[in-house]
Amino acid sequence: MARHFSIPSFFRQVPNALLRRCFVAHGLLVDFDFEAMPETRPNKLLEAWRTLPDAVRNEMEAEFTEVFDMACEKGARAILDEAQWQMRASPDSYKAFADKLASMPGHFERAVSVFLDHRDLWRGAALFYHADTLPYWRKRPGLPRVSAAIECDSRRELALGIGTWFHEVEGRGRSCMVELLRRDDRDYFFVYPEDYSQQSIEWVDGQFSRRPHNPAFEIVYVWSQHEGTLDFNHRGARKAVEPLQRIFARAILKLDDLPPETKHQRVYDLNPLRSRGFQFVYTPDGGILRVAVRKLRLSSRIRSGDSMTFEADIAANPLALYDLLEEVERSIPLTGQWNVTQAEISVLMLTASDKPPKTVTFQISWPNSCSLKYDAIGLKLRAMLKASGIEPR
Repeated sequence: MARHFSIPSFFRQVPNALLRRCFVAHGLLVDFDFEAMPETRPNKLLEAWRTLPDAVRNEMEAEFTEVFDMACEKGARAILDEAQWQMRASPDSYKAFADKLASMPGHFERAVSVFLDHRDLWRGAALFYHADTLPYWRKRPGLPRVSAAIECDSRRELALGIGTWFHEVEGRGRSCMVELLRRDDRDYFFVYPEDYSQQSIEWVDGQFSRRPHNPAFEIVYVWSQHEGTLDFNHRGARKAVEPLQRIFARAILKLDDLPPETKHQRVYDLNPLRSRGFQFVYTPDGGILRVAVRKLRLSSRIRSGDSMTFEADIAANPLALYDLLEEVERSIPLTGQWNVTQAEISVLMLTASDKPPKTVTFQISWPNSCSLKYDAIGLKLRAMLKASGIEPR
């Protein structure tokens, strides 16, 4: 279920003692009696909140929104990943930190406590959480398994290359910066080129106005030296994909050029999904209970651009799509003339021991697009795709 932020909801979720610390950290409401306020009933605090200046409330609301987003299992995992890297020289310190988080009664306590007491972990953890929520990653396999060049000069080269490409091709990207984070054996590069100027309609000190500003847009690279794969996320034109991968290969991997992508490297082999007898492979301890193909797009091998999409209701019959295909094939020959270029897969799985199973639906498209995120669920399902031969190992 989607989570929606609001100030009243946030105040109800966070214990009063931690709310007090949030305000005192800003030098605010130091005389407010948080102890006298009943837990989960913040009416008096909301009254005090409304008396604060707009600029103060705007700043704190932005912080509260970020904490709210991180107050979940995915956020806790991101915090632990960042802590594990930063405390890699002291395993005992990491264990003590992890035990401390585990002892807290809920995710809001964990998120607020880390925000207040471990600000050195917060930025990296928030970026990991954000990356975990991004869908539609593109994978480039088959690259040399070299270590990433992470020094400042290489990051500046990456920023300059990306900014220059966007400035020359799309007229934006005059400024660009790169942030680097390490997560287990993967290097994350968050790139922020300057976007087109925009005007936003805002309320400023009670006045309604338009304010011009220069936002940034985002590109995320995830490099795995162990696998020789580059995962790439950019919500933009498809024509930008290969040039941006090439810039990364030259600046960070120190390759003369991006190696050509051979046919067998085009990641997803979706044609096996045409078969009714295809079996997904997964381990019993992964929480996966049932997998079914809900939708297939078939593209013509004979005439480029021709495609057909088949979709079935699999609620009562997990093989309903194959019943539909067999019915269609009585009139239209499908075998040998069509490739599967997109599939939608529905997975019933346990995501938490104390919650009922949930249905996770994701889409994979030939050659290399997948809507799975890089969170705990997404990684389990990507492992299933590898074990099943859909994604090469």
